[in-house]
Amino acid sequence: MKISHKILVVEHDIEFGDSVKQLLESELMEVTHVTKVNVAIEKLLSEHFDLILSDLKLSGPTGLDLLRKVRASKLELPVIIMTSYTSIKCAAQALRLGASDYILKPFTDSYLVHAVARGLKEKSIQKENTLLRRNLSAALHTKQEIIGISQSISELKNLINRVGPSEATVLIQGESGTGKELVALGIHKASTRSEGRFVPVNCGAIPMDLMESEFFGHVKGAFTGAIASKIGLIQEAHGGTLFLDEIAELAPMLQVKLLRFIQDKMIKPVGDSKTHEVDVRIIAACNADLQKEVNEGRMREDLFYRLNVIQISVPPLRQRLEDVELLVNYFIKFYNTKLGRKVNKINNDVLMFLKEYEWPGNIRELENSIERAIILAKNDVLSVEDFKHIKTNGAHKKQSKQNEENMHGPMSIEDYTRRVIEEYQSDYNEIELAKLLGIGRKALWMRRNRWGLFRERQKSAVEF
Repeated sequence: MKISHKILVVEHDIEFGDSVKQLLESELMEVTHVTKVNVAIEKLLSEHFDLILSDLKLSGPTGLDLLRKVRASKLELPVIIMTSYTSIKCAAQALRLGASDYILKPFTDSYLVHAVARGLKEKSIQKENTLLRRNLSAALHTKQEIIGISQSISELKNLINRVGPSEATVLIQGESGTGKELVALGIHKASTRSEGRFVPVNCGAIPMDLMESEFFGHVKGAFTGAIASKIGLIQEAHGGTLFLDEIAELAPMLQVKLLRFIQDKMIKPVGDSKTHEVDVRIIAACNADLQKEVNEGRMREDLFYRLNVIQISVPPLRQRLEDVELLVNYFIKFYNTKLGRKVNKINNDVLMFLKEYEWPGNIRELENSIERAIILAKNDVLSVEDFKHIKTNGAHKKQSKQNEENMHGPMSIEDYTRRVIEEYQSDYNEIELAKLLGIGRKALWMRRNRWGLFRERQKSAVEF
């Protein structure tokens, strides 16, 4: 027989609580019976439940106190309050605090079973609505699609679909801005955990002294300032996927604890004497060479091997330049919608420039550049002028690269000037190109004429 739901019963009358437990178990539910609010909270921190059935009057904190704590913790759990007191005021207060139902004792077995069934159905509807809102919000405000037709991206998408259904830990490596979180999200969506939470964590953004509490949670009084118990990020991802970005930034102590969790799926919140089982898939990412981090003693070798069951490499944008136009069009449409703009054209010379730029910041830099250009655009066509903020940076990068090449052999000023004109005349107007070379417009015209380097600027536009 399959147990369908887990119910937490909070009832100080042991005999009555046990009778409720037996009744619900006969309906194929798994029931835990406790008598006090503090014990109930400990159970909620360590286990997953589908519904809480609590008496109003308890020894110590009341059922309403429990309800407040559940709502404050943002646990999406239906709470049914039971009471022997026919107080309209109490009923109204319970419902105002977020109780899904308020039932009077004594009640028949069938009445209680139906009340619990209604609460579970409400939870199911809330979960569906939450997922719908999350998906709608994601569609409108975030980018959740891996864009590209290049061979490397096609292979990456296929790998994601193959890896997703497994439960193996995954290590994603790639430069900053390449879209490692999108890859992790793609794996989550392709998995059996897709309806669970996807919890992304930037390990480098968490202060060192808070890391353990953030990851594993803490109990009330565990340290100065711990005025209430808190669920950690690992437990928050229960039933879903935990994405650990910048994994190389984890402190050595946390590396040990993470390794232990990956091995036995048990956590111990700070200040707690008990361990708690958590069902989470781990996906990690790093823009550093983790093997080098291991060799230099900054990353535990055993943790590296635990994380590196499946390794996925995300290519930098400069290695998939055939995807630039698709990405540009995608970001233009996205920011048109988000910003309420109507940019609908981009000049060919802009596309040429964007494809020639090396994009050290990868897709993130491209996206930021498109967003900035759309915000500052004077009309509905993006031109080279709208990308002046990256043009100089790109020129300097290429020029620096050129200078490195020059170290391997002498190059005359004439040869250097000619090469710069050849490389940049499609991207710069005469004023900008002359400024880059440190010469006047007339001198530039004479050199271009002498070397036959005049090119007719492309004026056509790509529409989408």
